[in-house]
Amino acid sequence: MAKIPPEIIDQVRNSVDISDVISRYVQLHRSGKGYVGLCPFHEEQTPSFSVNEAKQFYYCFGCGRGGNVFQFLMELKHISFAKAVSEVAEAANVNLPSQYTKDAGQARATVQMDTPAGKLISLHEQATKLYHHILIHTPAGKPALNYLQKRGISAELIDKFDLGFAPDQRILKKFLENKIEDYQLLRKSGLFIEDATGELHDRFFNRVIYPLKDASGRVVGFSGRVIGKVPADTPKYLNSPETSIFNKRRLLFNLDNAQKEARHAGKMYLFEGFMDVISAYGAGVKNGVASMGTSLTEEQVVVLGHASQQLDVCYDGDTAGQNAIDRALSLISNHQPRGLQLRVVQLPAGVDPDDYVRQNGSESFVKYLDNQEETPTDFYLRFYRTGKNLDNQSDLLSYIEQALNVLASLPSSLELDMYLSRLAKEFDLDKETLKGQLREISQKSGQLSHTRPQSSSPGVESSIVTSIKKPSLIINRVELAERLLLRYMLHDREIWMKVTSVDNFHFVHENYQTLYLLATSFFSEHGDYSVAAFMDYVNDNELRSVLGEIEQLDVEEETDRKLIDDCIHLLLKQNPIANQIKKVKLQIQEASSLNNTELVTELTVELIALLKKQQELKTEENN
Repeated sequence: MAKIPPEIIDQVRNSVDISDVISRYVQLHRSGKGYVGLCPFHEEQTPSFSVNEAKQFYYCFGCGRGGNVFQFLMELKHISFAKAVSEVAEAANVNLPSQYTKDAGQARATVQMDTPAGKLISLHEQATKLYHHILIHTPAGKPALNYLQKRGISAELIDKFDLGFAPDQRILKKFLENKIEDYQLLRKSGLFIEDATGELHDRFFNRVIYPLKDASGRVVGFSGRVIGKVPADTPKYLNSPETSIFNKRRLLFNLDNAQKEARHAGKMYLFEGFMDVISAYGAGVKNGVASMGTSLTEEQVVVLGHASQQLDVCYDGDTAGQNAIDRALSLISNHQPRGLQLRVVQLPAGVDPDDYVRQNGSESFVKYLDNQEETPTDFYLRFYRTGKNLDNQSDLLSYIEQALNVLASLPSSLELDMYLSRLAKEFDLDKETLKGQLREISQKSGQLSHTRPQSSSPGVESSIVTSIKKPSLIINRVELAERLLLRYMLHDREIWMKVTSVDNFHFVHENYQTLYLLATSFFSEHGDYSVAAFMDYVNDNELRSVLGEIEQLDVEEETDRKLIDDCIHLLLKQNPIANQIKKVKLQIQEASSLNNTELVTELTVELIALLKKQQELKTEENN
């Protein structure tokens, strides 16, 4: 693919709003002039991910990642820069010349194999092939194969989902070491557990292996189900740990297949487990997904909202299943993406999809999903009956109040009237009295906007806005001066000219000096400064992180000239000593190589004096 010219890159980047692109993958909430949300690159409970709409860049206070819209897609999807530009252009309806879009279709399904992410994905794909081979073709895999066959999983489904088996012998490490000599790559893969001596051991053994794939169908992790007799404290399922390519809060099992089917079916099914998804797929329901064996997350809700127009929550009809539906509906309602329709399908109590398919056949299962589909309101009107004796007046009053709390949030007058009529008829109540009670509930609750009644705790958005993380790193006066000075230099041309005219000006720390030199080159090619454009120019993740920190500084828009002078003075005072120390150390090394002990002694005394002076300056700076 030909290199894309800077002017086309600028055109594509400026054609989209970064918050629109990121909101497809992250649930964002307004905070001041920008947005905040949970970082998609590391697991967190409190939002530290910030999107600056005005400057068109993102920055995470938690992990330090930052960049523009291209870097976001590159980090999230592990694709190249050119592929990210092509994807943004397509989303913005910008036509790229054919020489820049060659192989673009393949681009979204591939990853640069020479990148850290590409190497990790390659490891997982090799492990997938090994585990699958063991399951299908070796005696060691026979017990796992029997288990899957008893669960009604056909050979075709085993191949489709690349199911495998990790034997007790723990052969993955030996297998990969014959191909890869990079210890650190193996260590970071999540495929192994490191003991106290640094030795690596297979994480998965004696488990059926379910490869976990991203939205593009690339294996990024595994889930292993234990089989046979095991100690009581052994977890049934074991997932890969968080890595740079695997985020369990975002990933949904079978999303790569389900999102394609959902485009045609207009809906997606959320099942409880991997086996439910696989069994449903075998019955012809290919648009099913499942979370990672844990409760649904906010990030997964965002992904689901962008993958389909309708989501059917399809869990078991027993008590545990109904409680799980309740939790899922509550979370989805609180973070419901715009335009997503929500429905519920309850399976018969104690019956999984694979049980239903084996007992009744595939055709009957498909019909059941269609015929048993209901609204969340229907679900809650039945759910709140659980454990109540409706012949008892106290229980009946409690139920009616809960039911009216559900109905108070319905946006449709027609739908509301229908449910009120049903309640009045079933319990022989006056409909107008119910309407009066409903008005009181609506007034007290401020007309709830979600299907499930909410508590009196603060709203999600307000709690996120007030609890957003701030940088915890403490820096000294010199580094603060560097950040402030570089921030003003980048945004104010007069300040830039003032500083660059100072003889022998040099930033103390390497990161800031490198950014300064890159900015010098950037300004020679571009007229005006743009954070988003400069992010493309800075081809280093650590430097982008530093730039993100600088851009997050809360500074006065009107430049304080005295502050600039103070920063320059501080840096010029610190630099000569650092340079002198470096020079004297080199002289000591040279004198030592020549066995000139007299000169070494003389230079050592000079070095001690310089180090003492430097320490005095640091003490002064930190006070």
